[in-house]
Amino acid sequence: MQSVYGLIGYPLSHSFSPGYFKEKFAKAEIDAVYRLFPLANIKELPKLLAEHSSLSGLNVTIPYKEQVIPFLDDIDEAAKTIGAVNCIKINSNKLKGYNTDIIGFKKSLAPLLQQQHTKALILGTGGAAKAVAYVLDKFNIDYKLVSSSGKTDTIAYEDISTATVQEHTLIINTTPLGMHPNTDACPDIPYSALGEAHLLYDLIYNPEETTFLKRGKAQGANTKNGYEMLVLQAEASWDIWNS
Repeated sequence: MQSVYGLIGYPLSHSFSPGYFKEKFAKAEIDAVYRLFPLANIKELPKLLAEHSSLSGLNVTIPYKEQVIPFLDDIDEAAKTIGAVNCIKINSNKLKGYNTDIIGFKKSLAPLLQQQHTKALILGTGGAAKAVAYVLDKFNIDYKLVSSSGKTDTIAYEDISTATVQEHTLIINTTPLGMHPNTDACPDIPYSALGEAHLLYDLIYNPEETTFLKRGKAQGANTKNGYEMLVLQAEASWDIWNS
């Protein structure tokens, strides 16, 4: 029987995964398919599983990385710690959750870090932000979470001063601001305070260069988009599904 893998989230109009895994399956001569499963509500997951008995694994994206957890039978320790899952292994109708964003981000960020990158701003507070925070903890990098809704233990965008930006030389965008098709959007921070000491990392990969990264580059900052992280987390997902 042909193995089925897929991605759940909403909406899923632009996804890297089907093309990536189609090419992977073809090269390795693997009889498998990767499909998009847009779920308007996470409560539709049991029905999806019932209708696709050959499902072997799922990736999870916005907005379900946290909401999916109650539907799992088991969860990896790292994913449990951060409270977000983006990879599910399905074995004998049992679902186990993992977080491969951690692996992808860590491997992608490590070569870019310089001695001045001791403090970071994480823009956003969702599941991806939690994975980023987990990695920064491993690197002993202090960070502040930035929220538009004034959540506890975060700072608001309007409270980010020039001094805050100058002090935090690593800034990571985990929000969808600037993602295709809304490419003119970007997080509201004082870009004029950026300089050559800064590294701006955007988890978005489409477009290749977001407005966030363009504005950082214009100030002399180093920049990195999320494509490499995406590839690395996809490979990690594949390893988990086949372990």
